[in-house]
Amino acid sequence: MELQFNPSKFLAADLPYEASPIVIVGCPLDITSTFRPGTRFAPQAIREASLGLETYSPLLDRDLEDLKICDVGDLNLPQDNLEGALEVIQDYVATVTGDGKFPILIGGEHLISLPVVREHARHHPDLLVIQLDAHADLRQEYEGESLSHATVMRRIADILGEGSICQLGIRSGTREEMLYAKEMGSLYEVEEVLRQATGRPVYLTLDLDILDPGVAPGVSTPEPGGLTFQEGISLISSLSSLRVVGFDLVELSPPYDPTQQSAIAAAKLIRELILQFCWDTDRQ
Repeated sequence: MELQFNPSKFLAADLPYEASPIVIVGCPLDITSTFRPGTRFAPQAIREASLGLETYSPLLDRDLEDLKICDVGDLNLPQDNLEGALEVIQDYVATVTGDGKFPILIGGEHLISLPVVREHARHHPDLLVIQLDAHADLRQEYEGESLSHATVMRRIADILGEGSICQLGIRSGTREEMLYAKEMGSLYEVEEVLRQATGRPVYLTLDLDILDPGVAPGVSTPEPGGLTFQEGISLISSLSSLRVVGFDLVELSPPYDPTQQSAIAAAKLIRELILQFCWDTDRQ
């Protein structure tokens, strides 16, 4: 699999692939972005922002230095071939999971979640996907396309069926999307998510626009009325009992935030997610 060279690595993720049960990979997909493109620049922006953080989380009393983590760089995705790009992502995730490692994907637009879930579902027929997001992403098609950042959860629902998607933080969607979500039963409170997830493997996808634009303005589709950063961390903490088999963070668009505060927020969220859900993954 061809990977692009990156001059920096995510915080503390500097071990070789062979020695690391946790693998970070950048997925700079930016093909169907419609309102504010630029997600292809997100993985490197998050890496650079992470270098300003500590490896230690006071909230969790855990440290990235105690984990074996590899940042392999970015996948070389053809930006003129959507199906080909999705295939590259799925093939690499198949390699990582086939090697018994925990995959962490840094997007990129939200459509990267589709091939990842498709691969995880091959190994976990009872997979539950939890989406932290401002937008429902349940359109049947968007601008005439069935594959889009705005249709990604609908395509995932096509794969997994009803009862396999939990959506938290949703505050935007068309009338049709919200009706479909209610029919499918995907809009949950945290307590219901925890009940739904009991005994099931979970894939977690976090769209940065779940945070309020005042906290993270550099996203593809900002939506007022979102969470503060602390509320976002509290939401993640409330899910700490889940058996997470992989996660992604998507939709940062660095060109729209020259202050880098959005990239810093994304990097810190990834740090907390790793320390929350990867802590028992073969510590040193």
